[in-house]
Amino acid sequence: MRIHFIAIGGSAMHNLAIALHKKGFQITGSDDAVFEPSSSRLARFGLLPEVMGWDADRISTALDAVILGMHAFPDNPELLKAQELGVKVYSYPEYIYEQTKDKLRVVIGGSHGKTTITSMILHVLNFYNRDFDYLVGAQLAGFDTMVKLTNEALVIIIEGDEYLASPIDRRPKFHLYKANVAVISGIAWDHINVFPTFENYIEQFDTFINTIQPGGKLIYCELDAEVRKVVEASAASIEKIPYQIPAHDVQDGITRLLPGGTPLNVFGNHNLMNLSAAKHVCASLDISEQQFDEAIASFKGAAKRLELIGQTATSNVYKDFAHSPSKLEATITAVKSQFPDRKLVACIELHTFSSLNKAFLMQYENTMTKADQAIVYIDEITFKHKKITPFTEMDVQGAFKDDNLIFFNDRTALESHLLAMNFTNTNLLLMSSGNFSGLDLIKLARELKA
Repeated sequence: MRIHFIAIGGSAMHNLAIALHKKGFQITGSDDAVFEPSSSRLARFGLLPEVMGWDADRISTALDAVILGMHAFPDNPELLKAQELGVKVYSYPEYIYEQTKDKLRVVIGGSHGKTTITSMILHVLNFYNRDFDYLVGAQLAGFDTMVKLTNEALVIIIEGDEYLASPIDRRPKFHLYKANVAVISGIAWDHINVFPTFENYIEQFDTFINTIQPGGKLIYCELDAEVRKVVEASAASIEKIPYQIPAHDVQDGITRLLPGGTPLNVFGNHNLMNLSAAKHVCASLDISEQQFDEAIASFKGAAKRLELIGQTATSNVYKDFAHSPSKLEATITAVKSQFPDRKLVACIELHTFSSLNKAFLMQYENTMTKADQAIVYIDEITFKHKKITPFTEMDVQGAFKDDNLIFFNDRTALESHLLAMNFTNTNLLLMSSGNFSGLDLIKLARELKA
């Protein structure tokens, strides 16, 4: 098979290209720019384009298919040439389905928790040396790439994103996988540039349920009112399996599952609900509850999901991917509940299109109230890049309903403020889907006063 990738440098795209290369396909690709870690990974397999930019001459009828990445445009010259020649054009989720039609497809959907649930399932299957394929949204310890596709594996575990499939396919990705076993972890409005109303966003999950294959399973969080409403209203011919927070206790900062007392490396109600979802999925793959508990004890969490990056006897520093209102509140609650005798300084970088929309900003109301000190950071340059009128400190304080909240739009000022604080008996939680304007968080964690 000869496959050409347009916008090969994307996070999922370059991993899929490598996976197909390993499968024996002949892969070519193009992009206007490829950044790390994509460039090094592609170069290692001889897949990095020699010349950046688009060239219609790369496209011919000798190709079996073209896979179109999300950051290409509909008028891309290579795409137009493929369409002119009648070469089949796929989005990457479409092509994942083409490669897995004969496998059992497990699709993890939801506004939050997808990566963690998927990671937990992969960890347990790996623990027992199960053969499986996968597609996950973050680089995981112990896994070379984010995509694995083989001829031999009978099962694939897919993190099912609700964002659009490609520039010319406006369907959410998770609609295209046609799950046999599906998860919905929660519903909280996101991607407002694509789904302008909450009702429109909820419709995507209703459609997702209808894509589950007849006789399949839907594992869902019954504690989420919106999820419960959508699931209960569905007439799909599937088995509906609810989950919630499992029995547990917390002693000396360690969460243990009950009744067995299995100690965990992760904590917080949102992670415990993620664990419940993963346990139900693994049960559908013939892994017993006892086997699951034994394996999950060594799970250390997905990258950037409450990841411990610094620690003293009386202070922990975490970084987390939390950026949406629901994720922000859940993460703060988790850390505060796990360490009730410590103060908590919580700092979020607003970085996504949704969070920088002034109307959507109101969704953050009261999400940081459990923090002893709330800090919001927005890089002033981000507003310029996105051509958005900058927020003032009063805008942010008003939206969050917190007059004591501190706002920074300069990285140096934020760093100086944190370094001047005393973190004795105080935890620091740094949350962003970005990178705090390149701030070295691990170095910062080492230099804090504690």
